[in-house]
Amino acid sequence: MDSTEPKFSEKRFEEIHKEITAYVKKVGYNPTIVPILPISGFNGDNMLEKSDNMTWWKKKKIERKGGSYEFETLFDALDNIDPPSRPMDKALRLPLQDVYKIGGIGTVPVGRVETGILKPGMVVNFAPTGPTTEVKSVEMHHEALVEAQPGDNVGFNVKNVSVKELKRGFVASDSKNDPAKEAADFTAQVIVLNHPGQIQAGYSPVLDCHTAHIACRFAELVTKD
Repeated sequence: MDSTEPKFSEKRFEEIHKEITAYVKKVGYNPTIVPILPISGFNGDNMLEKSDNMTWWKKKKIERKGGSYEFETLFDALDNIDPPSRPMDKALRLPLQDVYKIGGIGTVPVGRVETGILKPGMVVNFAPTGPTTEVKSVEMHHEALVEAQPGDNVGFNVKNVSVKELKRGFVASDSKNDPAKEAADFTAQVIVLNHPGQIQAGYSPVLDCHTAHIACRFAELVTKD
């Protein structure tokens, strides 16, 4: 807000508030439960304490299923975020961020558990073309884990697999519980926020899905809102 013209402009904040609200609604969220507030990270305005530079800014109230709360600063808004539930009951999905060869240990893939759990002794499969192997150990921040849960960034040692057989973008899954499989095509719901040209059948963007980065092609536009 310190870079608006004039500085700390209420009018400019309302313009941005309106634009953000439209984007939030467009991508499927309820804008009435998303806190939007004016801050200056450079000067600390409305970060921890109410700023004297924006006397027009008043405390706001959010109503949600889990109860209501009021916020005036960024700290208030962050402190009242509902922590997401961990999808531990779903099948294991762990997109690989990287793969290392560590002396005396062997091949160690690393990544973030998205769903399910990962634990030593589990037989995992690496999709789309990787091998099936047993997990020897699981570590996070150099500490051994009995099991890794969704949200954990871990490294895990696997048996009889070389670094060359795995790469970033592969997905580790439990070979005995709905293992991940490759797909030649899929149907996706796409939300276009900004695009300079036309999007039609044959359009070839680069797809970023978790850690995968790969070219794809729109074969058909099924519906358009």
